[in-house]
Amino acid sequence: MENQIKSPLSAPEKNGKVPHPLEYVLASDTHDTEEDSGKFFAALRRRAALIGGVTAATTAAAWAISWTQAPTYESGFQLLIEPVSVQNQQGRDPLNTPGTSSSTNQDSFSYETQIAVLQSAKLLQPIVDQIKQRYPDIVSEDFTQKLKIERPDETKLIVVSYQHSDPDRVKYVLDKFAEGYLRYSQKERESNLSYGIAFVDRQIGETRRRVDTLQRQIQAFRQQNNFIAPDSLAGQVNSQVQAINGQKLEADKEIAQIQRQYGSLQASDGARAALAADSAYQNILNKLRELEAKIATESTRFEQGTAEIRVLQQQRDSLVPVLRQEAQRVLGNQLAKLGTDLSVLETRRQVLNRADSYWNGEVQRLPVLTRIYTDLDRERNVATDSLTRLLSTRENLQVQAAQKDIPWQLITPPIRPDQPKNSPERNIILGGLAGLLLGTAIALLADRSDRKIRRISDIKKISKLPILGMIPHDASALRQSTMPQMLRNLQLDGNPADFTQENAFTEAFRSLYTNLILLNTDHPIRSLVVSSATPGDGKTTVALHLAQAAAAMGQRVLLVDADLRNPQIPERLDISSDRGLTELVAQSLNPQDVIQRLEAMVTVGGGDEPTLGRTNLSILTGGKMPLDPTRLLSSQKMQRLNDYFKAMYDLVIFDSPSLLSYADSSLLATHTNGMLVVAGVGKTDQADLRQMLDTLQTARVPVLGVVAARSGTDTSDD
Repeated sequence: MENQIKSPLSAPEKNGKVPHPLEYVLASDTHDTEEDSGKFFAALRRRAALIGGVTAATTAAAWAISWTQAPTYESGFQLLIEPVSVQNQQGRDPLNTPGTSSSTNQDSFSYETQIAVLQSAKLLQPIVDQIKQRYPDIVSEDFTQKLKIERPDETKLIVVSYQHSDPDRVKYVLDKFAEGYLRYSQKERESNLSYGIAFVDRQIGETRRRVDTLQRQIQAFRQQNNFIAPDSLAGQVNSQVQAINGQKLEADKEIAQIQRQYGSLQASDGARAALAADSAYQNILNKLRELEAKIATESTRFEQGTAEIRVLQQQRDSLVPVLRQEAQRVLGNQLAKLGTDLSVLETRRQVLNRADSYWNGEVQRLPVLTRIYTDLDRERNVATDSLTRLLSTRENLQVQAAQKDIPWQLITPPIRPDQPKNSPERNIILGGLAGLLLGTAIALLADRSDRKIRRISDIKKISKLPILGMIPHDASALRQSTMPQMLRNLQLDGNPADFTQENAFTEAFRSLYTNLILLNTDHPIRSLVVSSATPGDGKTTVALHLAQAAAAMGQRVLLVDADLRNPQIPERLDISSDRGLTELVAQSLNPQDVIQRLEAMVTVGGGDEPTLGRTNLSILTGGKMPLDPTRLLSSQKMQRLNDYFKAMYDLVIFDSPSLLSYADSSLLATHTNGMLVVAGVGKTDQADLRQMLDTLQTARVPVLGVVAARSGTDTSDD
């Protein structure tokens, strides 16, 4: 061919054989979800008889039981045990007070305990005594089985149901139980209220005494520490400390000023300033200056020693001691005054220091007093609040005790049942559904335990090999696998046969042969071995019809029956098996004398008369069974014959024994282009197929691919 199609396999080896393709992985065409769904429905179809049998059996059993049982009537009523809203629950809770949450009481309520109380003999006996007045035959033990008390999940309801063969009796019994349970709830409520009032009264007395004790402690604490509240005492102490600090600062400033004045008086500048400020001293000083001025003036007029000068000098000399005495007086008075003022200020400073120390001590003591007072006041407030709540609770309890409402509510009253619980129609339907489910489960378990190949996808997953052909099940085609039918589908000396009755069965083998041709176009397949894991998988059928398809497409084909222990081809084709492969290997015979070329009466070239012609299909039967078939097939003579066959024919097909039974197939395949594995869908065990492929891989036998042969029991959808 000029245009050659490249095979997906690698190039052939030097000996012309197709390399071992066990590494070939075929991609899946379907998703896992679709595959699982297909397996599920295929399993149901395979086990339809089992499912139908189980369904029929359970339906019949349900029918028999339904008609032998007496009718049973059932009814019931529902009780609301707890209020639906939180507000209502707070109003009904004897010990719940405003401002407190009822979640604690709600969480602590045990429905299991309540149901056990309702089923107790102490509560049942009074109700049973009332029922006995109308039905004397009733006993308490009847209610242990026929009376059911349950709580629906996550609800505040209790459902009470009762069943009996008499519907009027069911209604009467449930009415009495509803009355009895409501009466019990009211008595329980009254008992809880009485207990609650007594408990609250005790708590009120203890709390009131606690409040009085704390009041007296706070009063004594205030009197002892001379304050009303920590806040007022803190303000008072703070203002005193600030005032003292201000006075200390003012005294320090005055002391510093006096000390500066005293130092100034002791210096010359300070003395002059003090004298300049004294008027008497200044008058004397002015007079002295006037006399000095006159003496100076008169000295210009008179000479020294004159009477005028002496008089002025005497007046001057008399004023100098006076001026000196006045200066001493003025300076002495100033220093004395400053010293007195300084003493007064220092005394005042000492008093302020003592006051500051006192109030600082008060500041240090204030946190302790505040903490003690705060603790006492907090305890008093807590006790007062508790007393207030207890008083309010007692009032609420007293109001509730005066009321006569029933804490439990009858949500659904009892009704007279009209239809029996165990109606035959209902039981039969339920029995049928249960049988269908049970049958499906049993069928799936049985199918899971069945390890046979059920789908083409099973072969793909196990083998990881290309599926070269998928042979449909055709019972009519299998019955026609005889000599006359095959001869009508063959060619005569290269002339095309007339396919007038093609069907899916024959077309599958034509497709198989086409796939073998395209498997490796560079080195066409000249010889192959057809084998399977176990007998009965369809290998002989595949070999026979593959040879027919190849011959019908113009190839010279030799079909060799290499299953020497159990030959089937002679019987299928109704031909002689006196001489065959055994004699050809063991004796010196001409192969053409042993090989049988099929002949047929076929009209050729548009003629009217049919002629006897030779077809392209030749058959080499197994002959007589040898003592050691394995040794015969592995002999050198067999290898030379194999070479001869390949030289004389376009395609040599060996129908060999099953691989797991004998080693003949492996020995033959090593001298051919490879082995064609046949897996029977619905027949071949998955473990057997895996073992066969492992054996071939270990022996390094080239595998061309897999042919999936469907069986009559196959119901897969691949």
